[in-house]
Amino acid sequence: MTAETATGTMADAPGRWTTRFKRVPVTLALAWAVVFIVLAWAALPSLFAGYSGTEGVPGEQLRPPSAEHVLGTDGLGRDVYARIVYGARHSLSGAFVAVTVGLILGTLLGLIAGARGGWIDAVIMRLVDSMLAVPSLLLSLSIIVLLGFGTINVAIAVGAVSIARFARLARSEVVRVRRSEYVEAAYGSGGTFWAVLYRHVLPNSLTSVIALAALQFGSAILAISTLGFLGYGAPPPTPEWGLLIAEGRNYLSRAWWLTAAPGLVVVLVVLSADRISKALGRTAP
Repeated sequence: MTAETATGTMADAPGRWTTRFKRVPVTLALAWAVVFIVLAWAALPSLFAGYSGTEGVPGEQLRPPSAEHVLGTDGLGRDVYARIVYGARHSLSGAFVAVTVGLILGTLLGLIAGARGGWIDAVIMRLVDSMLAVPSLLLSLSIIVLLGFGTINVAIAVGAVSIARFARLARSEVVRVRRSEYVEAAYGSGGTFWAVLYRHVLPNSLTSVIALAALQFGSAILAISTLGFLGYGAPPPTPEWGLLIAEGRNYLSRAWWLTAAPGLVVVLVVLSADRISKALGRTAP
């Protein structure tokens, strides 16, 4: 490569990056921005909120949105924006636990069913069908009754419900990849069952599963908020998003911001996760 060619390549690099950024849809960029902001809230809440998430200010009860309190205050004088920011840690950590439980256990079951086939596949899939036949909210409530209340238990219950979805998708991907020519060639070259499964089948089956995980992350936030709204999640005064919406329902006629603000945040995060999931799904084979 000549010096002129190398110089021209280095000069064209910024242009290529600019072209790539221009190809990113605006909706996808906004979705990633929402996710990054919420993740920053969860990581460093004190950096974004000047008030406590649990302690109120005397004489500041039910203040409407203003320059001092961007999203107003609640019945105890607590800043609603601060409670939403601090609540991001509880809601996102619960959603992360739920997605992790569903992703690991569901992918493992789907991998075993799709790779082994036969009666193992039949037994696992009948179990998955039984889980899908029960309404997700009812199944989550049943698991919470066994485990007890709390954010982690709610997250485990939501994750257990999502195992069936991950298992069905993982099995279909494994069955598709298992019949590919390069997998047959790997077996013909002397590869063992577990080696081929780990080196070829599993990596080439995860793209769609990861896209589903992004979608389930938004669904998990919505499910955890729903269970928190019903009173099965974190106890007061924990600033969990579902609990914030539940606390504001008694003030809808005179303090609409108590319910509207956290509800809007939940909607934006769920829609953003759905948009990112669709973008990841387009890269799936």
